[in-house]
Amino acid sequence: MDAARKARLSIQPTAFKGRGAASYVAGRYAVTTVQGEDDGWGSVYEDADASSRPDTQVREETARSIITRNDSPDIGFSQSVNPYRGCEHGCVYCFARPSHAYLELSPGLDFETRLFAKVNAAERLQNELARPGYQCAPIALGINTDAYQPIERRYRITRGVMDVLDACSHPFSMITKNASIVRDVEVLASMARRRLVSVYFSVTTLDNQLSAKMEPRASAPHSRLKAMRTLAEAGVPVGVLVAPTIPMINDGELEQILAAAHEAGARAAGYVLLRLPHELKQVWRDWLQLHYPDRAAHVMSLIQQMRGGKDYDSAFGKRMRGEGPFAQLIGQRFHKAWRKHGYGRLPALDTSQFVAPRKPTPQLELF
Repeated sequence: MDAARKARLSIQPTAFKGRGAASYVAGRYAVTTVQGEDDGWGSVYEDADASSRPDTQVREETARSIITRNDSPDIGFSQSVNPYRGCEHGCVYCFARPSHAYLELSPGLDFETRLFAKVNAAERLQNELARPGYQCAPIALGINTDAYQPIERRYRITRGVMDVLDACSHPFSMITKNASIVRDVEVLASMARRRLVSVYFSVTTLDNQLSAKMEPRASAPHSRLKAMRTLAEAGVPVGVLVAPTIPMINDGELEQILAAAHEAGARAAGYVLLRLPHELKQVWRDWLQLHYPDRAAHVMSLIQQMRGGKDYDSAFGKRMRGEGPFAQLIGQRFHKAWRKHGYGRLPALDTSQFVAPRKPTPQLELF
């Protein structure tokens, strides 16, 4: 471990500019952990000043496989593709943060500063779609980490994956909180005309200041709504997700978000309560105590009321919606606003048009 990073690991939770997490929370598989102690000479605080702007580092990797499959009963897709690991958006609440522990990295600041780009994603996808036994089902693109996070501008891996799906008429959906998706509006519109794509925008708040604290490198709320309108006007089916919904932080905006998104062209809507699996519990508590110390205890009390007295309950049927009176109230408010604005479902994606791509072979590539 380099000395600079070791110093950063030792400091107390800090509001880093442009970052969501406030600390390097140790992963559950970490072999060693570092705990900073003030030795009376001020060294801990000097290290904190020197590392106040954690940099972003991207490692290119060659994926052995690219399609991930699941059979979770409360998730609306059976297979997904993630072009990146880690996400520079820095959303403090991201349920995917604990996945960085498998890499022996911190689900805290490492998750948003130590990123991995699957540079062969399009090639691997083409190979996997060409397998004789492949059964076409809609692919969810960029679910664990946002496919349009800032480094996509440089790597264009998401666009490469989309081009493969477009070429073989394979349906896909995606969720994003980045307005840069408009870069690919032409291919999205073309696929939409064939009922091959739908897009959801995650809109957590309409408050720019809260967004900057909670999801610092995601597009500003008004930019997401503008991108939503651009796609909708191009004929792309778009929806909105108020995810996560957090008591005493953004739950009061639920109705306003649904109204604004519908006006921008969204025709389907959903919400998910804040989820705090594994190390995310500590990442969230650190952030909450830094930014909202006056209400931190109350927020956690309400979260626990919706989670059976715990910070989180991962049981199917409960992990997305919670339980108890406060969770029921949020659900009632959502459905009332959903009906008021005339939300429905996005058109079903068509799997019948899929034509398996030709699997590349060295001999045929000579012609």
